[in-house]
Amino acid sequence: MTDSGLAPLPASDRPDSAARLRDALLAASFTADGLLDLLGPAAYAALARSETVPALRATRGDTPLETLVRLFLLQQPVPHARVAGVLPVEDALETGWLTRVGGDEVAATVDVRPYGGPGGEDWFIVSDLGCAVGGAGGIGRRDERVVLGVGGASTTLAGITVRTPVTSALDLGTGSGIQALHAAQHATRVTATDLNPRALHITALTLALSGAPAADLREGSLFEPVRNDERFDLIVSNPPFVISPRARLTYRDGGMGGDDLCRSLVQEAGERLNEGGFAQFLANWQHVAGEDWQDRLRSWVPRGCDAWIVQREVQDVTQYAELWLRDAGDHHGDPAEYQARYDAWLDEFEARKARAVGFGWITLRRTGSAEPVVTVEEWPHPVEQPLGETIRAHFDRLDYLRAHDDAALLDSHFRLVAEVVQEQVGLPGAEDPEHVVLRQHRGMRRATKVDTVGAGFAGVCDGTLSAGRILDAIAQLVGEDPVLLRDRTPAQIRLLVEQGFLEPVR
Repeated sequence: MTDSGLAPLPASDRPDSAARLRDALLAASFTADGLLDLLGPAAYAALARSETVPALRATRGDTPLETLVRLFLLQQPVPHARVAGVLPVEDALETGWLTRVGGDEVAATVDVRPYGGPGGEDWFIVSDLGCAVGGAGGIGRRDERVVLGVGGASTTLAGITVRTPVTSALDLGTGSGIQALHAAQHATRVTATDLNPRALHITALTLALSGAPAADLREGSLFEPVRNDERFDLIVSNPPFVISPRARLTYRDGGMGGDDLCRSLVQEAGERLNEGGFAQFLANWQHVAGEDWQDRLRSWVPRGCDAWIVQREVQDVTQYAELWLRDAGDHHGDPAEYQARYDAWLDEFEARKARAVGFGWITLRRTGSAEPVVTVEEWPHPVEQPLGETIRAHFDRLDYLRAHDDAALLDSHFRLVAEVVQEQVGLPGAEDPEHVVLRQHRGMRRATKVDTVGAGFAGVCDGTLSAGRILDAIAQLVGEDPVLLRDRTPAQIRLLVEQGFLEPVR
């Protein structure tokens, strides 16, 4: 495949060649662990910042691993004879992974980045030249068809995705194929779509070089390539969610006005899910003057779906414009052109009455319940990835709470989740704390205030006694009417269950 302005890509219909290249890469320890051992933590971290000098200094030798790092990650020409001792070089030249340069040197035609899978798998993410090191920041120029490697958004989505075994999975806007690669480990059938045919070609290379099954690759925007009768157990997407004045770059700009692309994606996903299926997205959304941002997002959720929407970050419109102007390298160009583009961005936001832009995660689950639950919250605090199991458990708890009224809740048994600690906050020397906080050290790492009854209740929940019997014992200790305590405490129990501090013992 050849694109004007972009390097020709390796052949995607030669799995035998990809398998031989993979064997050679693994034999030379060209893996995530091998890179870290070779470069050391400082040079390894510098690569993520698009700084290559430390890695160049660390690869001045002629070992097989140093040769591969300079060739595939740092885009340095390497003598043919040296590469021949490491790779099946003639095969790689024939199938387009390498090209001849200068007199007796070869160079890579694509970036190949080692990537460690969640189960310790050694995978390789293919992307356009300059896109594996530091993601978008590593590109020296911009082309609307360029395909990026692994960035922070990609790994965030991979980390929050629910990883239960499923029959069918759909990756919308697959890019370099990382989400399809993850899905292939637990889905019988993977479909991947992209508007950019170059991205589909690169996804095929990523899957082949990683030793993963091939996916059903379809060209088109979002759900367009999907038949009306097709349903999936899992849908994932790291879409081109950037809210921009016009679609300049395919990999980031959706081409719709404002946050319409993300809204459309969420609204259309519901009817594409099987019962119990999950749809998970990264998204941007506008904070519009006179409109509650949480209500705005609730309106996106399709009928028949539970939803959990988490806002992780908010930027005012000037910060947001500057971020993506830097992403495109515009700050290095003509100052007048930069100013004009900045103005255009602010004009767009002003026309839409947008004051800020939020970024976060959206998870939908198709439910048969007559009363779906939609949770929209802001959580900018540190979390522990991967969160897929935490997210799955959140929806399981919703099912439990829906099925149990207050009387059933009091008859139930609960257990305090592991690694929850209690903190008492108050003035030094005070006899009683001002308030008690329960804090999680795993997953979302939530903290919630509870009263003394709530703290006492949670502290003795080990699954032995029912909630009602525990409250009766607490009432006797504090001298309170047990009937009144039973009446007012279920709401607090529900909150502790919903937020993952207590788990039902079934």
